[in-house]
Amino acid sequence: MKTFLRLWVIVLSLAALCVAADAPGFKLTKRYPVPGDGGFDYIVFDGSSNRLYVSHGTEVNVLDAATGNVLGKIEDTPGVHGIAIVPDLHRGFTTNGRNATLSVFDTDTFKTIKIISVPEDPDFVFYDRQNKRVMVCHGDAAVVTAIDPAKGEVIGKIDLGGGAEAAVLDGKGTGFVNLEKEAMVASFDPLALTVKQKWPITGCETPTGMAMDVSTSRLFIGCRSKVLAVMDANSGRVITTLPIGERVDAVTFDAENKLIFASNGGGTVSVIRQKSPNEYESVGDIQTQKSAKTMAFDPKSKRIFLSAAEMESEPSANGQRARLRPKPGTFAVLVVERQ
Repeated sequence: MKTFLRLWVIVLSLAALCVAADAPGFKLTKRYPVPGDGGFDYIVFDGSSNRLYVSHGTEVNVLDAATGNVLGKIEDTPGVHGIAIVPDLHRGFTTNGRNATLSVFDTDTFKTIKIISVPEDPDFVFYDRQNKRVMVCHGDAAVVTAIDPAKGEVIGKIDLGGGAEAAVLDGKGTGFVNLEKEAMVASFDPLALTVKQKWPITGCETPTGMAMDVSTSRLFIGCRSKVLAVMDANSGRVITTLPIGERVDAVTFDAENKLIFASNGGGTVSVIRQKSPNEYESVGDIQTQKSAKTMAFDPKSKRIFLSAAEMESEPSANGQRARLRPKPGTFAVLVVERQ
């Protein structure tokens, strides 16, 4: 009897794993090859032009989101991380980590207009439509920098006391940013450039990506400890945590279908359904490709775009552990669609 019970438990466990491994209704349908070599970070979808802006080594590749055709590139962006688009001004902004600058470029010609010096380690960047500011998250400098996009000048900065990862705005005068090493969320005033409150992310280590359901004041935080934390943005209380894949880097929310997506470098996108503001369930995983940890989401077509490449070991020196790098000629944008 004990042997039978053990076998039955194993069968049930395997069945549960199979369910968790496949999120129904989603499929990797296309790959857009992208020329050039080098590392990669954020990918951004611009709905005003149906374009993808893809960080890639020392440049940003611009693709037609519908066809994958390469439209051009923004050059001389050393160590590029993030991209923000300001449609009304026909301007874009890239964060360049190697020389602590922002490149301002024309979205019509892809030519660089201006270079702005900023504090060290500029990374995630986004456009605050309400206050008409470009906001830059800095890791080592532990600040958020505010930029006037029309003048191309630094307005000021928010001292956070910890390295800034991803951030979101609620559209009501408050922003939220992950502090990676501290495993905290800082709420801030994007107009006054002040910190309001800080909250620990209970049950989370190394928070990275963040998204928000503005209608219910819920923050969705991807944690490298392989969980997604759901936080009440009014009180800072962590409502629940749910399992996700390894090496998460980006999180997005489909408000229409109440689905949360977390893209993981291990080769999956974890899908979680919001049943109510305080109830959530794991739907399963979309199988993608190892290294595909950053993503962009088109809220109209419901397509998910991910940057990915085959990885290989760099030659190691002095007995140090070999690091991984993208294999030349394998970089692509993956397209996931609902079936």
